Parts: sequence; C-alpha cells; structure tokens
Amino acid sequence: MDSATPDIGKATADRPQTPRGRRAVVASLMLCMGLAALDSTIVSTAVPQIVGDLGGFSVFSWLFSGYLLAVTVTLPVYGKLSDTFGRKPVLIAGSILFLLGSLLCAAAWNMAALIAFRVVQGLGGGALQGTVQTLAADLYPLEQRPKIQAKLSTVWATSAVAGPALGGVLAAYADWRWIFLINLPLGAVALWLLIRHLHEPKRDRDTTERPRIDWAGALTVFACGGVLLTALVQGGVAWPWLSAQSIALFGTGLALIAVLVLIERRAAEPIIPGWVWRRRTIAAVNLALGALGLLMVAPTVFLPTYAQSVLGLAPIAAGFVLSVWTLSWPVSAALSQHVYRRIGFRNTAMLGIGTATLILLAFPFLPYPGQAWQPTLLMLFLGAALGLFQLPLIIGVQSTVGWAERGTTTASVLFCRQTGQTIGAALFGAVANGVLAARLDGASDLDSVTRSLDSGAPAEHVRRAIADAVHSVYFGAACAAGLAFLVLLLMAPRRFPVIKDPED
Repeated sequence: MDSATPDIGKATADRPQTPRGRRAVVASLMLCMGLAALDSTIVSTAVPQIVGDLGGFSVFSWLFSGYLLAVTVTLPVYGKLSDTFGRKPVLIAGSILFLLGSLLCAAAWNMAALIAFRVVQGLGGGALQGTVQTLAADLYPLEQRPKIQAKLSTVWATSAVAGPALGGVLAAYADWRWIFLINLPLGAVALWLLIRHLHEPKRDRDTTERPRIDWAGALTVFACGGVLLTALVQGGVAWPWLSAQSIALFGTGLALIAVLVLIERRAAEPIIPGWVWRRRTIAAVNLALGALGLLMVAPTVFLPTYAQSVLGLAPIAAGFVLSVWTLSWPVSAALSQHVYRRIGFRNTAMLGIGTATLILLAFPFLPYPGQAWQPTLLMLFLGAALGLFQLPLIIGVQSTVGWAERGTTTASVLFCRQTGQTIGAALFGAVANGVLAARLDGASDLDSVTRSLDSGAPAEHVRRAIADAVHSVYFGAACAAGLAFLVLLLMAPRRFPVIKDPED
C-alpha cells in the first residue's frame, strides 16, 4: 500500500454518522453526476429537431462547445471555493444554477438564446463534476473510496450510453424541450437529499478574518480558458488554423496567461495555487490525466464514423461498438483496488496505461475492411485498461492532500482531463483531415467525406481513406498514452505520499 498509515474505517465528524445518512448523500451525488453526464450527450440526437424549430444550423455546434467551455473554465474556481466555504454550499449553488439553466434552455426562443442558456447550464455543471468527486473522497476513508468511485464511474458510463438514445426518444415522441425539463425533478430530489442529509463539520479557522476570494484570478481564469478553448474548438472548423481569428485568439490567450500568473503570485488565496504544479505527485497526475483526455477523443469521436463508413454498420450497431468500453471501464476501476494495494498507485496506473498503449497501437493493424467484433474486442480491453489507469490516480492524488486542499486538487485533475479532450479534438481532427486530403486529393474534412458516403456515391477509395485517417488518429492516441506512461515513470514518486486526515 502507498501509505504506512492508511486512513481506514471509523465514522468521523467529517462524514455522515449513520449508514442511512451516508447512503442518502451518495444517492444525491450519483444523481448530480448523472445530470452532468447526461447533459454532455443527450442533446446530440435531438439537434435536427432543435434546428428545425429554432433555426441556427450554422452555429448549432456551440450547443456542445459552449457547455464544454463553461464546465472546463469553472472547475478550478469551484475547487477553490469548496476548499474555502465547504462542499455543501458549492454543490447546492451549482445544482441550482444548473437547474436554472435547464429551465431557461427549455424556454429558449431562438438558437442564440439556447446557446447562452447552455453556457449557464455549464457554469453549474462545473460545480457538479468537481464537487461530487471531492465529496466522494470526503465521505469515505481511503480503503473504501474505490466503491464510491466505481459507482460514479458506472453512472457516467450508463449516462454516456443512454443519453443519445433518451434524447432521440424525447425529441421524436415528446418535444426536444423535455430534454432539459427532465433535469428538474431529478435535480430537485438530489437537492433535497443534499440539504437534508449532508452535514459538514465546522472547520477550525480564524473566525475574526473573513475568507478572501481571489475574484481577479477567477475572472482571469474564465477569460483565459474561454479564449484558448474557443480557439481550439473553432480552429480548423469555423476558420483556418493560420487565420487572423486563430492568431488573435491564441495571442490573447497567451497574454491572459501571463496576466493570470502575475495575479496568482500576488493573491493571498489564489484560485490556482502554485503548489498544484510544484508537488511532483499532483503535477504528474495532472499531466497523465490530461493525456488521458487527449487519447479518449480517438474512440469517442472517430470510432462511430469508422464503424459506419468502413465496416458498414447501422448507427445503433456502431454505437454498440463504442459503448462496450463503458461496460469494462467501471468493472476494472472497481477491481483496481486489489492491484494498487499490492503494487501501489503509480505502478497500477502504469500497468493500465501501458496496456492501453499496446491496444491503441493494435488498432491500425486491423484488417480492411474487417469484422465488427475486432474493434469491439479492442474497445472492451481498452476500457478495462483505462479503468485500471484512471481510478488509482484519482484516489491516490486525493489521498495525498488534506480536506482543505482536496477540492483544489480534484478540480485541477478534472480541468486537465477536460482540457486534454479539447486539445485532442482539435489535434486529431487536423490529423484526420490531413490524411484525407492526402488520400483524396484535397478533400476538405471528415464530415464532408462521410456525407458523400450517405449520398450513395462510389466509395471504396473513400472508405479506405477514412480507414487510414482513423488509423492515424489511433496511432496518435497511442503516442498520448505512451506520454502518460513516461510522465508517471519519470515524474511520479514510486510511492504516493498518502497522508492521514487529521480528524481520523
């Protein structure tokens, strides 16, 4: 084990005193996590109905990008606020903001309003994602954390699979506005459980001095993250990478980074404290999970296109090829405790990401056109490998800090993973489009090529080009996995410095 004194066992003032109270809080956390996870996917299959009702086809992608941007840039802010004021007020405020955004989305009168209200939803969603993970670590001692984390992983996986199907059913048989209205009763139950059953202890702090909030740092994080993520999301899509818009956004983002560093150095209670990157363990986990976010883009974005265009599968069957990794991931995560108790957090994560590297490298060697079971089997193994990689790192890094730093640490990890996904979408999109342009004498992008397949045009050479493009993306994902392995090998300590919570 990575600690001489693991914080096992007894109920403390930091945790609900009765099993019933703890179960109620866990149920509320699972509901909150389900809401955040569903909202990342449920809108996708309802886009035709939404566009048909509100118009705005040219900007509908911001329904996803706006939500993603808001969630990502608020994670560090909510993490710091939860360390300052406690998890309960932050989670309640975030839930209310998320539900308000959902209600406004259901009442949207045009696409611009719907995008703006999706941003409001995302501002609440950042609190849900970060604070739920932090509370999960607060509620249980180290020995029991894999159980709650596995439950949250299962909720996320189930929501990822069920979201598109549920969105399509509601849009087809009810109205697309119910996609957002369905959040209200679920969120109300989660709020009631939180308010009634979550009782955080009063922390020892100087009551004569009011907590100082780094508002300047928070606003600069919003601005900096928003500008850079917009540049990554829209670059190569809305405008070319070397266009004036891209250069201006990246230049502004770099300038804001410099401003943020100056503000955070002078702040008494910085939103992004320097110790997040000065401590080897936290810095290594941040970089490793950033690489995880990057490599996850390969299957989630490109595998459905490969399954339909190259293997000739129907959309539902193509979705199944992708969804199998959501079955093996939580199972592997739940079982990972039996591995890291023997060989440690770092070695377990290295075993997982090393295996994932080999699986990703195997994808380009699949036969053309191949059988559906081949990528399905690889995805099943990939989910198991990544479950072995991610959960030990999250539990391990949360266990290296006390209560007062756990929110900031958890938020930094999730922020890096989200940022990795955004960078991966831009990077691998450019890789895929470059391969297609080379194979098809200047084809514009993957979307236009797949649309040509739907039109029934002769497509054998196009299918081969798509296969080559996706193979190149998977090779890039394998490089990202290899980078995560090297980061853990060279930066992470062999044994994580697990500490015992003072209240234990």
